[in-house]
Amino acid sequence: MATKKDEKGPSMIETFQEFKETKNIDRTTLVSVLEESFRNVISKLFGSDENFDVIVNPDKGDFEIHRNRMVVADGEVQDENKQISLTDAQKIEPDYEVGEEVSEEVNFSKFGRRAILNLRQTLASKILELEHDSLYNKYKDKVGNIVSGEVYQMWKREVLLIDDEGNELHLPKSEQIPSDSYHKGETVRAIVLRVDNENNNPRIILSRTSPQFLERLLEAEVPEINDGLITIRRVARMPGERAKVAVESYDERIDPVGACVGVKGSRVHGIVRELCNENIDVINYSSNTQLFIQRALSPAVVSSITLDTENRKAEVYLQPDQVSLAIGRSGMNIKLASMLTEFTIDVFRVVSDTEADEDIYLDEFSDEIDQWIIDAIKAMGLDTAKAVLNAPREMLIEKADLEEETVDYVLGVLRAEFE
Repeated sequence: MATKKDEKGPSMIETFQEFKETKNIDRTTLVSVLEESFRNVISKLFGSDENFDVIVNPDKGDFEIHRNRMVVADGEVQDENKQISLTDAQKIEPDYEVGEEVSEEVNFSKFGRRAILNLRQTLASKILELEHDSLYNKYKDKVGNIVSGEVYQMWKREVLLIDDEGNELHLPKSEQIPSDSYHKGETVRAIVLRVDNENNNPRIILSRTSPQFLERLLEAEVPEINDGLITIRRVARMPGERAKVAVESYDERIDPVGACVGVKGSRVHGIVRELCNENIDVINYSSNTQLFIQRALSPAVVSSITLDTENRKAEVYLQPDQVSLAIGRSGMNIKLASMLTEFTIDVFRVVSDTEADEDIYLDEFSDEIDQWIIDAIKAMGLDTAKAVLNAPREMLIEKADLEEETVDYVLGVLRAEFE
């Protein structure tokens, strides 16, 4: 005797085998989707599914469909889907009478190949949609948090990672630390930057360059941050090179900088390695803008600061031997300080009164320096030769938008005047 599964045909069992172990979808939802898919096909075949009972068991890859019809006298059947003649009913069970309800199991495979194909397509579409929804919701809740993935494929523009459930995670080139190197099969950590969901097709974008990545790493290494005793107020990064972190403690007994750095840097060592030897400066946050800018420019010692809060600009004056420290290698220190404080910082060398008296207006050098170059420098607020000589070379190149050779020529002309 054929079993129930045999009667339904191998193609139907294969359909269930494909979907019963579907990832990311709980059993209740899966049963609901399977039942809905059957009902959609039944409605197309019979015009209505309201008199059908659908029982699904995805764990066994099995299902039952029962059609309920009312017994009517012979010749009075008006709707063959919902009514059955007394004679036909008694073929099923001889003791049926008019007015009773007949429940009869329906063999779905007898509906034909097209109905089965329709069911498979409906199931595939609905379950794919559910998987996408589940994946989107899972990672949407993880935006800003660290996740791990195994390197699966490396391309020029991105690295493809796979999480422990086989989901694809994308790490674009722009979100990789420049000195990062990847090898297939290795585990990589990053934060979830965002989840794109165009046409209900989730694409999880990761980042290792985001300031939030450094924040999360610090939270994992410093218990006081995790416990809420220390707060990370600002983070500025030049990925793989250097970072500045401003921290604040609500407990006077706790030194926030010392707690974050640890004994002999023990707490930041692991983070520095994770970030490809990115140097991490931790400073005390202050709501006093002048003090905060002063701390952000460390290790340089600031002489005085003039603030333009409306335009968020700061003019910082330092002794000659402190200027290079404030600027840092390749202008890195001053850039990070600007990012951290959210102020444009211009650095100037402190000039003595004697030096100021001997100053010369830039316009007097028009016979040696092109006027457009003088105008570009004056647009920065530098009107005299000493002001230009006291300004950092990197600042002149960047803010006056001049070539390095042009700036060096101007500095040479101005310097010669005082020699």
